[in-house]
Amino acid sequence: MAVPGSFRRQSANRGLVSHCTHHHIVVFLLTFFSYSLLHASRKTFSNVKVSISSQWTPSCLNSTAPELRPYELWNSSHLFPNAEEATLFLGTLDTIFLFSYAVGLFVSGIVGDRLNLRWVLSFGMCSSALVEFSFGTLTEWLHFYNKWFYCCLWVVNGLLQSTGWPCVVAVMGNWFGKAGRGFVFGLWSACASVGNILGAFLASCVLKYGYEYAFLVTASVQFAGGVIVFFGLLTSPKEVGLPELGADEDEVSVEEDANRPLMGNDDVDDDDRNYSIQATDNDNQPKAIGFFQACCLPGVVLYSLAYACLKLVNYSFFFWLPFYLSNNFGWKEAEADQLSIWYDVGGIIGGTIQGLISDVLQKRAPVLAVSLLFAVGSLFGYSRSPNSKPINAVIMAITGFFIGGPSNMISSAISADLGRQDLVKGNSEALATVTGIVDGTGSIGAAVGQYLVSLIQENLGWMWVFYFFILMTSSTILFISPLIVREIGLLLHERRLRMLAE
Repeated sequence: MAVPGSFRRQSANRGLVSHCTHHHIVVFLLTFFSYSLLHASRKTFSNVKVSISSQWTPSCLNSTAPELRPYELWNSSHLFPNAEEATLFLGTLDTIFLFSYAVGLFVSGIVGDRLNLRWVLSFGMCSSALVEFSFGTLTEWLHFYNKWFYCCLWVVNGLLQSTGWPCVVAVMGNWFGKAGRGFVFGLWSACASVGNILGAFLASCVLKYGYEYAFLVTASVQFAGGVIVFFGLLTSPKEVGLPELGADEDEVSVEEDANRPLMGNDDVDDDDRNYSIQATDNDNQPKAIGFFQACCLPGVVLYSLAYACLKLVNYSFFFWLPFYLSNNFGWKEAEADQLSIWYDVGGIIGGTIQGLISDVLQKRAPVLAVSLLFAVGSLFGYSRSPNSKPINAVIMAITGFFIGGPSNMISSAISADLGRQDLVKGNSEALATVTGIVDGTGSIGAAVGQYLVSLIQENLGWMWVFYFFILMTSSTILFISPLIVREIGLLLHERRLRMLAE
């Protein structure tokens, strides 16, 4: 006789607490801060763009140039004739980074499922730190300025940084099972926002000495983090003799259909099952899943396309929000930077609360649907926000709650669910590969979006930019609508069964 879903949920939730050890806490913190450091270096580049732009222009526009080198030498070898062209090149570097990062995610996911996750993550962090040091510090110390060299370094940096997200999500998926995964991953996915704050803090502390020292500090901290990860991160519970997750649940789920799609628990089979992907026993080591096999897993393509639309909106706020506040309301740049933090705050709270609700329901798609419907309304409201900083901050936080929350869920908890579904049970590794596919597709959408936002804003104005965001958010709902309909139907069916049982 099958165990009722409600009893299995309670058992799984108790198991989540009882099986949590200090190893789980260490893994949570190491993966959290490793990705925070990767994000901090990206934020550093954003924060020093003004300084870089002035350094790459003639000395008549750059008051520090005569102090650094002979006047005649600098004027004969400057990169750009004015700040506008320098800023345009910096924007091009952003696009180059996002596209190379997107391509790298597809590759890094596959590599992560075939090699030791700790090695891949540590290599990516340390190598990326060396590239950032070369880009921002070494070139300035040597007075070497070359556009093609900068472009090549930033392509390599995007590829190296792409090792981060698939690896940390895969490690977290190995240690934290589906029971409580929405809440744990919702809280953990705040690592990107924490990285943004950390990067801004580190850069601001040393920027007065020159932008090269901002790169030096963040690259040094990131390199040190990569070394700590190499010696301290445990990729699987089996490395310390702990049992694989989900063994208890398997005992009560023998009657379940092994081929049911992800997030589609049938009426009596609502179990939480978790399988270790990075097993250390070579005799039982599963074969890594192929890229096209991963794409064919239920839900992967739909969530990837949905995330492409949603990450476009989320990253547009990340890149354009301070500029929008300064440009639209005339607020000072420093004030706009500080105010934009409220969007990240809303995303952190939204990801945690929505993840917790999805754990209670044992369904993700309906929670996403409700949040995204509210996101459409919040985008419309924020586009008409008055010239008031307190009101703007409140609406901004609400918008971050309903947009950043679902974005965090798809990139973390849902990606882990997709890589742990029954079709890959016992014979394939898929978590890092699936995470790379989902986040890689999302990054392509984000890269294209940055160009479209600037194009729409220049030709039609900011109001049409928000209309574009509403269209992309609605498209996100459309892509996952089959999963929404299916999971809502299952919820209603489960409710009818509980009513009959009473």
